[in-house]
Amino acid sequence: MFRYYLDLGLRSLTHNKVLTMLMVLAIAVGIGASMTTLTVLHVLSGDPLPGRSGSLYYPQIDPRDPTGTLSGKEPPTQVTLIDGLNLLRAKRANRQALMRGGAVAVMPSSTGLDPFIVEARYTTADFFPMFDTPFLFGGGWNSVDDEAKARVVVIARKLNDRLFAGANSVGRVLRIGKKDFRIVGVLNDWSPNPHFYDLNTGDYNYAEQAFVPLLTAFDSGFSIDGSNDCWGNGTGGVGTTLPSETCVWLQFWIELDSPQKVADYRNFLVNYSEQQRALGRFERAPNVRLRNVMQWLDYNQVVPDDVRLQTGLAFGFLMVCLVNTVGLLLAKFLRRAGELSVRRALGASRRTVFMQLIVEAGLVGLLGGLLGLGLALFGLWLVRHRPSSYAALAHLDVSMLATTLALAVGASVIAGLLPAWRACQVAPALQLKSQ
Repeated sequence: MFRYYLDLGLRSLTHNKVLTMLMVLAIAVGIGASMTTLTVLHVLSGDPLPGRSGSLYYPQIDPRDPTGTLSGKEPPTQVTLIDGLNLLRAKRANRQALMRGGAVAVMPSSTGLDPFIVEARYTTADFFPMFDTPFLFGGGWNSVDDEAKARVVVIARKLNDRLFAGANSVGRVLRIGKKDFRIVGVLNDWSPNPHFYDLNTGDYNYAEQAFVPLLTAFDSGFSIDGSNDCWGNGTGGVGTTLPSETCVWLQFWIELDSPQKVADYRNFLVNYSEQQRALGRFERAPNVRLRNVMQWLDYNQVVPDDVRLQTGLAFGFLMVCLVNTVGLLLAKFLRRAGELSVRRALGASRRTVFMQLIVEAGLVGLLGGLLGLGLALFGLWLVRHRPSSYAALAHLDVSMLATTLALAVGASVIAGLLPAWRACQVAPALQLKSQ
C-alpha cells in the first residue's frame, strides 16, 4: 500500500511543478539554515574524550585571602604550584596530572631547517594514560623522570614529520632552547576539541607539539603561556619567571573510577583545605568543587553565546518556512478536492486518503531535505572560512546527515497534517455534484 501511496504522491508532485518547487525550496532553505547552525553547535558542544570524560575530574580549592581582588563564591579555576604539587604527590586518585601550557624553541639538527617556536605542554607522567593519548612510536615518561627532572620529551606527529620526515625518532636527541632532550615517544594525531584540559591557552583547534616534564620545564627556564590570577602581594611572573605563591596558574586533573572515590576525594579536598587553613596558608573556610569534563565545559560556558543565538534564530526561520509550506500544501490539496472525492466515491476511506496525502507531504520533505543538505554543506563551507578558532571544525558527520533528512521529512509530515485533515473533510457527494 505504501508503494501505491508513493506512486500517487510522485504523480501529484509533477502535476503542479511550480507549487511543488516552492514547497521544496521553502523546506530546503529552512533546513539548510538550521542544520548549518545546529552542526556547529553539535561540534562545539561535543564530548572531547568519549568514554573517558565521565571519570576525569577537575578539583578546585580556594587559597585566596578574604580581602583579595578575586571575589565570588566559586573557587579559582587553577591551583598554586604548592597546592598542585601537594595534591599531585598525595596520590589520592587513580591518576593525577599537574600541567601548564607554554612555548619552546626547537633547534633542528638538520642544516636545512631554521629554529622555530612550537606550543608545548609541561605536565606529569599520568597525563598520557589518563587522557588515553595515542602513540605512534614509544610512550610517555614515568613519575621517576618527573621527580628527577629528566630531560625527556614526547613530540607530536606533526613535529616528528617536520624534523625526521615521519621516521621513528624515539631515542634521538632534540635540542630545545639551549638543552638536549631525549625523545621517548611520538604522539599520533591527537587534538581533543574543546581543549578541555587547559581552556586558558585556547578553547578549540589547539594542539601542543612538545610535551616536557613539568619540573624539567621550570628548571630549564621555559616560558609559560596562559593566565595567572594573584592576590595580596602576588605577582604573575613575566617570561621565564614563575608566578609567586599567591598566584593560581596551574591546571590539575585527576581520574576517579567510582562514585565512592569521587565522594572520598571531595572529602580529601575539604580536609586538605582545613589543614592548610590550620597552617596559616588558607584564610577562607573550605570551598571546593569537583567537576567532570562535561560539567567543567558547561561551567566555563565553552560554547560561544552567538552560536546558541544563531541556532535559535535558524530554527525560528525554519518554523516560518514550515508555516509557508502548510499554506502551500493546503492550497494544493484543496485544489484536488474533485480527484479526492472521486477516490472517496469509489470506496477509499478517509484514513486511506489521509495517508496518501501525508506520504505526499513526506516526499516534499525528502526532496527539500536533499536540497537543504546541499545548502547546509555550503553554509558550513562558509563557516570554515570565518576567522574564528572553531571554524575548521565545522564539518557534517554521518549522524548530522541522518538528522538533516529525518528533520526535513518529519517537519514536512507535521506541516502536512492540517492540510491533509482539511482535505479529507470535503464531502464527496457535494463536491461531485458541484462539478
